[in-house]
Amino acid sequence: MEIAMVALRPALSKLGDLLVGEFTLEKRVRKGIESLVRELTLMHAALRKVAKVPPDQLDEGVKIWAGNVRDLSYQMEDIVDAFMVRVEGAAEPANPKNKVKKLLKKTIKLFKKGRDLHHLSDALEEAVGQAKQLAELRQRYEQEMGNTNAGASVDPRLMAMYRDVKELVGIEETRDELINMLTEGDDWVKHPLKTVSIVGFGGLGKTTLAKAVYDKIKVQFDCGAFISVSQSPDTKKLLKDILFELDKNKYENIYNVEREEKHLIDELIEFLNNKRYLIVVDDIWDTNVWELIKCAFFKDSIGSRLITTTRILTVSEACCSSSDDIYRMKPLSNDVSRRLFYKRVFSQEKVCPPELVNVCEDILKKCGGIPLAIITIASLLASNYMTKTKDQWFDLLNSIGRGLTEHRSLEQMKKILLLSYYDLPFHLKPCLLYLSMYPEDYRIMRDDLILRWIAEGFVYHEKQKSSLFELGVCYFNELVNRNMIQLVVIGVEEYGEKACRVHDMVLDLIRSLSSKENFVTILDSTGSKVPSAQNKVHRLSIQNTRNVDLATTNMAQVRSVAVFGNGTGQMPLVKGCKVLRVLALEDSSISDIGYVDNMLHLRYIRLKHTKVQELPVDIGNLHFLQTLDLKDSTIVKLPSSIVLLRNLTCLRINEYIQLPSGMDCLTSLEVLEALRVGHMPDCFNLDMVKELCHLNKLRVLKLILICLDESMQKDFMKSLSNLHKLESLYINGTHIRFDFMQEGWVPPPQLRSLNLNGEFKSLPSWISLSLFPLLSFLSIKVYNVRPEDIRLLGMLPTLRVVDFQRINFMKTIKSKDDALEMLDTTVGAFPCATRLWFLSVPVIPSTFPRGAAPRLKNVWFGSPAMSIARGDFDLGMGHLPSLETVQFSIWPKGSSDSVVDEAEVAVRAAARDHPNSLDLSIRKL
Repeated sequence: MEIAMVALRPALSKLGDLLVGEFTLEKRVRKGIESLVRELTLMHAALRKVAKVPPDQLDEGVKIWAGNVRDLSYQMEDIVDAFMVRVEGAAEPANPKNKVKKLLKKTIKLFKKGRDLHHLSDALEEAVGQAKQLAELRQRYEQEMGNTNAGASVDPRLMAMYRDVKELVGIEETRDELINMLTEGDDWVKHPLKTVSIVGFGGLGKTTLAKAVYDKIKVQFDCGAFISVSQSPDTKKLLKDILFELDKNKYENIYNVEREEKHLIDELIEFLNNKRYLIVVDDIWDTNVWELIKCAFFKDSIGSRLITTTRILTVSEACCSSSDDIYRMKPLSNDVSRRLFYKRVFSQEKVCPPELVNVCEDILKKCGGIPLAIITIASLLASNYMTKTKDQWFDLLNSIGRGLTEHRSLEQMKKILLLSYYDLPFHLKPCLLYLSMYPEDYRIMRDDLILRWIAEGFVYHEKQKSSLFELGVCYFNELVNRNMIQLVVIGVEEYGEKACRVHDMVLDLIRSLSSKENFVTILDSTGSKVPSAQNKVHRLSIQNTRNVDLATTNMAQVRSVAVFGNGTGQMPLVKGCKVLRVLALEDSSISDIGYVDNMLHLRYIRLKHTKVQELPVDIGNLHFLQTLDLKDSTIVKLPSSIVLLRNLTCLRINEYIQLPSGMDCLTSLEVLEALRVGHMPDCFNLDMVKELCHLNKLRVLKLILICLDESMQKDFMKSLSNLHKLESLYINGTHIRFDFMQEGWVPPPQLRSLNLNGEFKSLPSWISLSLFPLLSFLSIKVYNVRPEDIRLLGMLPTLRVVDFQRINFMKTIKSKDDALEMLDTTVGAFPCATRLWFLSVPVIPSTFPRGAAPRLKNVWFGSPAMSIARGDFDLGMGHLPSLETVQFSIWPKGSSDSVVDEAEVAVRAAARDHPNSLDLSIRKL
């Protein structure tokens, strides 16, 4: 249902734009549009209503109706887009031979506009007819939709509450760890009420763990209760459940009495007064429900404990007063996973036959340490107490990720996974389903994914309060927050490039849902079938196969095509995809995309590791194009018509790509990556030095500067000073001096990442607290370090990652006896820093007084060997409570080997004294 709703939004918006735009519409056309908008709005309201009901509880006719609404919405959006392209006119030819063609084009445009209005009228007439038929169906099903109620079904979490602990493997360690959080300290019974929240992905065993802890320690309390909340709770029943669990005799008739929430909460408060209680509130989905329940529990309830479980991180945070009280469920280790699997499959023997070891390990890898997945799949392999054959094991392995959750025996696991899917807001469901476009175990880059969501129209807001990309980041974060995708950080911890992976069991589920919704069609090496000509393909993902026959496939409605690996000889058939929005080619042998300049609806093009060597001359025809990703492609020059792409927001190129003049016309650009500018020795993209000045919407800029003369340096600084929306700036100027940037630049206030890979004389004057309120990442190289530099950096309030390097420092140390001033900072410095690397900078543990850098996990120290060996300063690191990784540079210049060894021993001893078992790496430079 959500897919139809998402399809409706842009169609309604664009039809509305036609009505208020500067178009002289015939009376018949205007009435047709108004009629369509009216009916589509009613359909959208009906879809919102029916979307609240799980699809397996809907009438089949309602599902068919929703599918037809989706197709009509796509059709209307395509009609309006095609009309807009025709009316606005195609781009000018890349190299017009004479002015006659231009004059002729302007002359015929008036006649052409009239024909286009006629085409629009005919298309609208057909669409209105379809809408009337769907309106009749809507009225027929509306009564059914209004009476649709969720049927009774067994709660799949019920089994977890009554599972025998003896059946579980490896739960003792996590159970005892959680008990320690609840009862830490000998006098814990004298401490006030404490809440611990268990959070994690569906199927990790949150309910099982909470029940194991409850059963283990409930005897230490006066009373206790274990209740489950569910997605759509009856709050009165929840409060009655707690009362009944606390005292079954006193409240045996509680369910027969009608009471308001306030009276029930008052009853709970009175009952719990002066009692030590243990209460588990399982499976919370909404912070509002928790806010109501917790009214019954006072903070001064001495010695009492609450345990909550949830799949959603923000709910977990709302339950606890401190992040230290959140217990994040982790997947089982390989060893525990193996023992649990063997126990279930091989019963008492618990030993895997040699011929099944490899396939067993592959299955466990796909289970990803999720207990529910391990137990369920093990049960399949050991049904009727008969172990399956080796071929059956491989069949099961190959089915994971390709519809395994459709197996009847896996119904309970599917229900648990579907709970998370059904709880998603409607706008997030197509975003999640879109992940089925990617191959299994694929690392999906966050920014690229968001750009595809935008191209598809999934990211949408009615009020322009923020950019679509910023809204897309919120969508991504919410999927991470709900544990539907696994966050991956590439590079510098906590500030590297964001990516995600999809657990194999979730991928299996969303592929199944995508197939049922006809949302994504996947063709891969497993022999997936191409849909029949009658079945419209909306999104096509070709994964690691070249044996694809698309000759009989209906490609007219395809909106996304993605190719991963091997390529296909059938790509010319993509020419028939007239409404294509996304074309993503990766690791493919495809070499020709000359046909794309006629695909006027394209929003996104990616050509990673393909054999495409040039773009079509008239690529400027693609008026709607938003993203052009040529990173890791073989293209070396862009056609001049590229400057006509006025809606282009993201341009990623290889650093050796030559750009045409006139790039300052691309005023919508927000991302420009890997632009090379300068003399090498020939002139290369020199016009961009000045043209950058006009790209004042840029958020992300990545540059490679080579040999700029003085005049160009001034022009560059002028351009840089005009980019007021920059959030991330990377300038690679290896082996060139950045003296021209030393002063005079006022950084944009929202700058978050600054990576300057060049050579500064000293820390620039514009690095200050007042100019960097949001800076989180800083990488810079200088020749001279002043004592105040570290103190200045420590004052930046949001700084999390620092790479601060001193150039040619070792050459300044003449002998072992040279006095070297160790730098220091102040209490409260680096409040948010998690990684501080000071390369060739004299920084030691005592640089940070107690209270500084409380979140620091990774640090790089450096000091002369002689200073360490003779104990010139304290090497103790215990005052840095979050420390995990230490890299220590020992500068041996002028010192004997024995002195260097003595210094190393001292550093290792200091690291061993830290309570966190530090990961220590020593470098002798």
